[in-house]
Amino acid sequence: MVTCMTHSPDETAALAALVGQKVHEGTVLCLEGDLGAGKTLFVQSLARTLGVEGEVTSPTFNLMNIYEGICPIYHFDLYRLESEAELDEIGFYEYTDEPEGIVVIEWADKFPEALPEDYVRIRLERLADEEDGRLCSISCVGGEHEKFMKELAESVHSSH
Repeated sequence: MVTCMTHSPDETAALAALVGQKVHEGTVLCLEGDLGAGKTLFVQSLARTLGVEGEVTSPTFNLMNIYEGICPIYHFDLYRLESEAELDEIGFYEYTDEPEGIVVIEWADKFPEALPEDYVRIRLERLADEEDGRLCSISCVGGEHEKFMKELAESVHSSH
């Protein structure tokens, strides 16, 4: 697990950029955290790092956005979904079961049983004593992303 504190939106964005430099096609990134924790900011920086030039917004109402960069990025927001059955209706499993490009899921913890066997979990938590401070925890579920985690850990520790 990689854990670090960020003290500003710029630092959180820089962490996302590091993830963007190390992530590879076929990865599912699952973002967790309360409203306002920085999930969308994280995705925006990640997408910029991966060459996306257009606007990157949270797909709260249309549930999925596709961004073209170095590779396609499929950005889901599960916040408004009420049941796991709705995932089928939006084609969720078509993107997560055998991902092409990179899949990013905000509010992934809402339906943990629906997640693939292998994914990278990114948890953003507000620090109680610091308005813009975040505790960022990144871990892998399953064994597929251990190399990514090792490379990320080396980058995070050398930049902090």
